[in-house]
Amino acid sequence: MTKTRSRIKQLCIGFGVLIIALLIVPPLLQPVGLEPTKSSAASIRVYGANVWGFRGYFAIHTWIATRSANEQRYQIHQVIGWRLRRTGSALVYHEGDPDTPWFGNEAILLHELTGAAAEAAIPGVRDAISSYPFAQTYRMFPGPNSNSFTEWVAQEVPELGLQLPAKAIGRLWMRNYYPTHSAELAD
Repeated sequence: MTKTRSRIKQLCIGFGVLIIALLIVPPLLQPVGLEPTKSSAASIRVYGANVWGFRGYFAIHTWIATRSANEQRYQIHQVIGWRLRRTGSALVYHEGDPDTPWFGNEAILLHELTGAAAEAAIPGVRDAISSYPFAQTYRMFPGPNSNSFTEWVAQEVPELGLQLPAKAIGRLWMRNYYPTHSAELAD
């Protein structure tokens, strides 16, 4: 009987630690959002938002938005897994507002480059996006996924200076699988 009580006690303690971890850890992982620059100058923005459901406590979805000085709307580029089954490519492009919520979750500005530096980097960013080698492949974990895509662009265009947060599950998959500029992007 003592073994049974001891096992029940261990399970209760383990369950309690799990509950505490679920309450404490997610806020610590949440990236701090930046305030977007209000300007008509060229801009490259990287956004993230919690993924839907329980996984949102531990993971975000990221996307890239670019706008040259002569463009009115942002070009938004992202990888969406379910689009692969429908269209044969997970890589998605559309024009619009880059800070639109992701399945009801607030978009958080993770990185922004503006002005002449952005104008100079936009062609490289768009080239990197169009040459993404995993558009016909998607795996939620460990990758390639939306964060692997964003990390690809960061590696191909180091002048962007992008560092994805810990919740961007899949960024390390890209660094390990395709370590172009990993030394420059080390955590």
